[in-house]
Amino acid sequence: MKAVILAAGEGMRLRPLTTSEPKVMIPIANRPILEYVVDALVKNDVHDIVMVVGYRKERIMSYFQDGKKFGAKIEYVVQEKQLGNGHALSCARDRVSGDFLTLAGDNIVDARAVDDLLRSGTCPSALVVESENPSKYGVVTIEKGSIRSVVEKPVDLVSNIILTGLFCLKDPIFEVIDQCIEDGKYGLSDAFRATLGRTGIKPVFSDGLWIDAVYPWDLLELNSAALENAPVRTAGKIEKQVTIAGPVGIGEETVIRAGTTIYGPVMIGEGCDIGPNVTIFPSTSIGDNVTIEPYTVIKNSILMSNCSIAAHSYLSHCVFGYGVKSKSHLMATGSEAFVNVGDEFFKVPHMGCIVGEDAEFGAGVVIEPGTIIGAGCKVSSGSKIMRNLPNKALVM
Repeated sequence: MKAVILAAGEGMRLRPLTTSEPKVMIPIANRPILEYVVDALVKNDVHDIVMVVGYRKERIMSYFQDGKKFGAKIEYVVQEKQLGNGHALSCARDRVSGDFLTLAGDNIVDARAVDDLLRSGTCPSALVVESENPSKYGVVTIEKGSIRSVVEKPVDLVSNIILTGLFCLKDPIFEVIDQCIEDGKYGLSDAFRATLGRTGIKPVFSDGLWIDAVYPWDLLELNSAALENAPVRTAGKIEKQVTIAGPVGIGEETVIRAGTTIYGPVMIGEGCDIGPNVTIFPSTSIGDNVTIEPYTVIKNSILMSNCSIAAHSYLSHCVFGYGVKSKSHLMATGSEAFVNVGDEFFKVPHMGCIVGEDAEFGAGVVIEPGTIIGAGCKVSSGSKIMRNLPNKALVM
């Protein structure tokens, strides 16, 4: 059986982290989200994969190439305009026949979830889960063991059962998608609604892992879940008087200096220089070539590759994009916050800040919880940031 992974979208609600990186390539526990999807398929002996790519497609194609390194055979098709996931799937119609799997490339899914769908023995079928926030997804109602209706992002509560984006489908679905596209409907849920009157779709529940990141702070939940199951390998140089408790992965040529304490689960990449006297708390991922200077504390955060955090800094529940640099005494604490994304405001139980790639901070900068700072921003010493900053903003 072949699988089609839909990986063409940008991830608009994850800006500024997707300014130059597709959502599927955002690192979670130091691996792109999309790699978890490929790994889940390969562990179920699904090796033939079609990736539908679009936004920043070169980043995906250069990383996965022909798939051999990941135990897969990957071919690519391009969705030139990101019109919707139904339209994206239609781009792969010439590469699949009969029964095939379809997965969203921007959700973390594990091998058990894929296995449960395959073991259901029914096609068409859809992996479904219960959600605390169903209004963000396609919501289904179930009757007599079959999906009865699909409502996309309902305002009123219809059900708490949602589609995950993991399906087993038959190739006649393309005819339905074509008709929907003619009617100006580009979503896969539109095709499902059109199908329900003629063909039953079996809902499949699973105890496997499925997590989606809709908003930037969701990445912290993904990271925490991925770290719980991440393989741990310790390399590099660990100096004397370093304390490591719990599962901690440390990459090649990384130096952990004296007096540093790390409480796992934590993942640290290659070529990093950490300490002395740094404290890293659980659910933290640190990419490659990251420098963290003395007396800095980091909690439940993601620091992507090439970041540099100077001494006496404190980061909690933060996501820093590639190449963020700060001078000493950067304060970004996490707490309950109201966060502005586009035209919407959200109450988030615990969040620090989200920082886009290549942002720079002077000494003594304080960032209020819930703040989103755009890519390429430059913030001068002693500033207090209390509201979102667009890309390339200057704060003097």
